[in-house]
Amino acid sequence: MSLLNPLNPPLTDWQGKTVWIVGASSGIGAATARALLAQGARVVVSARKAQALQALAQAHPLCQALPLDATDQAAVQQAASSLLAQGPLDGVMYCAGHYEPMRADALDAANMQRHVEVNYLGALYLLDAVLPALRARGQGHISLVGSVAGYGGLPNSLAYGPTKAALINLAEALYLDLHPLGLGVSIINPGFVETPLTAQNDFKMPALLSPDQAAQAILSGWAKGRFEIHFPKRFTLWLKLLRLLPYRVYFNLVQKVTQ
Repeated sequence: MSLLNPLNPPLTDWQGKTVWIVGASSGIGAATARALLAQGARVVVSARKAQALQALAQAHPLCQALPLDATDQAAVQQAASSLLAQGPLDGVMYCAGHYEPMRADALDAANMQRHVEVNYLGALYLLDAVLPALRARGQGHISLVGSVAGYGGLPNSLAYGPTKAALINLAEALYLDLHPLGLGVSIINPGFVETPLTAQNDFKMPALLSPDQAAQAILSGWAKGRFEIHFPKRFTLWLKLLRLLPYRVYFNLVQKVTQ
C-alpha cells in the first residue's frame, strides 16, 4: 500500500448504486440519504420511526423505507436477508445513535447500557448480517458513524463517549481485515451537528454544522477515499492535537475550556 494512495477506493459515481443507511429518520442519516439520492443512488433507509422513513421514501422514487430496530438482532438479520435477495449492497452506513449527557455524579447503568445497545451492539448486528455477502462479492463499502467524543474523555460524555471510541477501534480493525479483500471501510467522526441528539446540550457548541453540511462532508470524504472522515476541520483538528498531549496537560485544558 503506497502512503500516497487513498486508503479506500474513491466513491464518486453513485448512479445505480444501492446504499443501506441504518439510522436515517433524521439528522445526519436522513441528510446523507437525500444527498445520495440526489446523486442517483438507490437508498434504503432504516430506523424505528416508520413515519419519517415513509415521508422520505414518498418524496424520492429511488428511496425504500425499511423500518427497523437496530438493537433487535433477529430483525436486522431478516432485513439484511430481504435486501440482499433484491441485489447486492454497494454501501452500508450505520448511523443509529443514542445520546444523553451524563456525569459521574448521576451515573445510570441502565442508561449507559442503552448507549451500548444502540451505538455499538447495533453496529455489530449489522456487520454480522451483511459482511458474509460483502466479503463473498469482494466489493462494497462500510461506514460507521462515530464522533469526536470518541477521541478522549470529555465532560457530559460518560455514557456516549466510550461507545464512540469503541466504534473507532472497531473500524480500524475492520479496515485491516477487509481492505485486502477489496472492501472499503470508513469511520465518520463529526463534531457538533444540529440534530435531535445535540439539541439536548445546554452549552454553546463550537463550529455547529447543519445535517446537510455534514452529509456533503461525508460524500466528499468518500469521494477522496478517506478512512476517517472528520468535520468541521477547524474544530476536529484542535481535538486531535489535544489528544496528543500528556494527560496532565490534556485534563487541565479540557477542564478549563468546559467550565
